[in-house]
Amino acid sequence: MVKSLLKLINISIFIAYFKPLWYNFPGDVTMKITKQKGTRDIILEDAKIWQYVENEVRKICREYNIGEIRTPIFEATELFARGVGDETDIVNKEMYTFLDKGGRSVTLRPELTAGVVRAYIENGLSTQMSPLKLWYIGNMYRYEKMQKGRYREFTQFGMELFGSNSYLADIETICVSYELFRRLGLADKIELTINSIGCSECRAKYITALKEYVKPRLENMCDNCKRRYEKNPMRIIDCKEEKCKKELENVPMITDYLCEECKSDFENVCNTLNEIGIPYVVDKKIVRGLDYYNKTVYEYTAKDLGLAAGGGGRYDKLVEVLGGNATPAVGFGLGLDRIILLLKEYHLCDNISENIDVYFAIIDKKAYSNGINLVNDLRRKGYIADIDICRRSFKSQLKYADKLGAKYVCIIGEDELSHNKCIMRNMKDGSQVECSLDTDEIVKCIGK
Repeated sequence: MVKSLLKLINISIFIAYFKPLWYNFPGDVTMKITKQKGTRDIILEDAKIWQYVENEVRKICREYNIGEIRTPIFEATELFARGVGDETDIVNKEMYTFLDKGGRSVTLRPELTAGVVRAYIENGLSTQMSPLKLWYIGNMYRYEKMQKGRYREFTQFGMELFGSNSYLADIETICVSYELFRRLGLADKIELTINSIGCSECRAKYITALKEYVKPRLENMCDNCKRRYEKNPMRIIDCKEEKCKKELENVPMITDYLCEECKSDFENVCNTLNEIGIPYVVDKKIVRGLDYYNKTVYEYTAKDLGLAAGGGGRYDKLVEVLGGNATPAVGFGLGLDRIILLLKEYHLCDNISENIDVYFAIIDKKAYSNGINLVNDLRRKGYIADIDICRRSFKSQLKYADKLGAKYVCIIGEDELSHNKCIMRNMKDGSQVECSLDTDEIVKCIGK
């Protein structure tokens, strides 16, 4: 009796203590659970657009002989602090960082280049033949202010190329990224801007000149620029504050301080782009928001909408910074969320959904097994086929088939079943033909 009473008391104390927490817990049935700010549900028609774009990415990468890589969504926080740069906005303000149950600091990846480089080193990929070309599609996470086409969970298509210090590797990545815009009908909607930010030697000379220019103006600039002045002066050029832009109107440009090698590489990139017909604009103020870049850098922007769609460049020191052997590298990342937004803005995805080839309308219940067999046979042959599984009326089945955009409806009733026949109705013009209950005969009627 005493033990039972003590047990009841302990349960009461437990409930009294945890009940307030339970009612604030997202699983409370009285609360409406919604998606987190900065995330989206991609469903139905939108999902078809994503599949279309992702399929184009895969086709391009096969044609360019690029192998796929998939890395973890979370990595050690130090990877991004060292790789991306501890003075970048990404590391300072935007990362989703937390301690796991083992007390280790881990971060949801805010970008993928650092993770790919980590995988390159850890898996001994330097032993592969050079150049090694890798592509990925992956979700990234940044806690940043949301804007049109910008989310806290977003998706990038990217490519990383290891093992070539030639400007031709830069050209390869630009060709791959530009090809996606071309195939999606966006080539004339976006602008490619390029620049060179030089190597460590010519950048050192430039930073001296930059600091001399900025120093007397620093008092009028934002706190971020004051901090960057000491730790990463080139990031000052990338400042979006109007007061800083005004102070930087006559700032010296890195292109005036390039060494002969960097200057030659950049000229070769520009000349080759001219020869192969990829339009571009030189923008001397592009420095990119990540610390690992050097030499050629580039960005894609939607001309009319002013939306950044992605960018890339060289990062010849990053493999070494993260503990590998010195390895030249170049890559890019394109925001698929932004690209799909552009497709919608310019009505370039209105007709990408595939219509159903044939829908089976079953009138006689005994015909369901025949219909299911025929549907599955057609699917195995590569046709898009569906069948009524809700026991709708014949009239409702036709309406449903029309909503699905079915090209043909295969009608099987009692009379058709007894004669091993079906009726194929063309949903475009309403014409009908009789056909035997045979997959090959139905295929002939579809005419695909």
